Amino acid sequence: MRLWILVSIVAISGLSQGMLLPLLSIIMEKHGFSSSVNGMHATAMYIGVLLISPFLEKPLRKYGYRPMIMLGGFIVLLSLLLFPLWHSFLFWFVLRLFIGIGDHMLHFATQTWITDFSPTQRRGRNLSLYGLFFGIGFAVGPMLASLVEIHEALPFLLSSLLSFAGWLTVFSLKNAHPEVNDASEKSSGLRRFTQTWKYAWTALSLPFAYGFLEAAIHGIFPVYALREHISVEHISFILPAFSIGSILFQLPLGIFSDRLGRKTVLITAVLLGSLSFISAQFFTNSPLGLFACFFVAGMFVGSLFSLGITYMADLLPKTLLPAGNLLSGILYSVGSMVGPFSLGVIIQYKQGGSFFVTVSTLLFLIFLILAYNKPKEIREIADH
Repeated sequence: MRLWILVSIVAISGLSQGMLLPLLSIIMEKHGFSSSVNGMHATAMYIGVLLISPFLEKPLRKYGYRPMIMLGGFIVLLSLLLFPLWHSFLFWFVLRLFIGIGDHMLHFATQTWITDFSPTQRRGRNLSLYGLFFGIGFAVGPMLASLVEIHEALPFLLSSLLSFAGWLTVFSLKNAHPEVNDASEKSSGLRRFTQTWKYAWTALSLPFAYGFLEAAIHGIFPVYALREHISVEHISFILPAFSIGSILFQLPLGIFSDRLGRKTVLITAVLLGSLSFISAQFFTNSPLGLFACFFVAGMFVGSLFSLGITYMADLLPKTLLPAGNLLSGILYSVGSMVGPFSLGVIIQYKQGGSFFVTVSTLLFLIFLILAYNKPKEIREIADH
């Protein structure tokens, strides 16, 4: 029951995020804001994640999972309610920043809790459910945004209502705290982060890669496609393919990783994802071919975030899970900001397949890291 409540809350969070991105872009466009200002405004959420991240581990250890989920959910709920009150660039930027803070608190606590209570043989399945529910919510979000045509405040009010319903379910959960030992209690936060990076950096590269991919596909591929003379209708047909592949194969990949081994599944998935993207450059004149490439890529690398967290949890003792989950969130946000900017610069100076070559190269580098790096044993951490 605890798992289903947590993944349901994550689904509502995904819905709010999926709604907010297109909704605010549409409203700001109608109010005369330029596309560059619109894009810069969207980074507020990721800035919120980076600002709050260094301050979350200690309160989680002290107060437990439930209070952090409730506080994060309340911040999101209140921010959504405040959006319709005042049309202001700065006011909305601050609200977006608070949504980033609240969402990160909620996700950090839920994913750490799930990695904590999940047995190793079911961890992949449980965290893939986490990724699956978020993905479904994120995919449904834009449908909620379309209600802006009826009344501008309606999407905000409906998402607030859903967030409130999810928030109430948290009261039924019994609070729990992350596992600690004397060594982890005495060590500084910086030391815990350093240890976490030292022993799980291969797994932590996966949330960065996923953030890079997701933001680049949704933020830069449409620009690249238009420059390659692909029509808007075809772009809107191709883009959902990645999300569809991700949603359909999130759970199967998680289950396979439990049964066949996390590293084996990850190496195979990342390599096939790299091949899918490099193949896409040969289908720039075929919308159906691009749809197939994006779908196959989504099948294999659309689960990198949840599989990355699962692999990270395999490599670390439970005392370092909060630090590991925080670093995952930070690296995902960094990837989400680096992806659109770096690819935007690359396609500005080099067109002809550059988008797919860059994405494929990143995934191939991750493949090499996973294939040739041997993680240190957990017992080596315990000895420190």
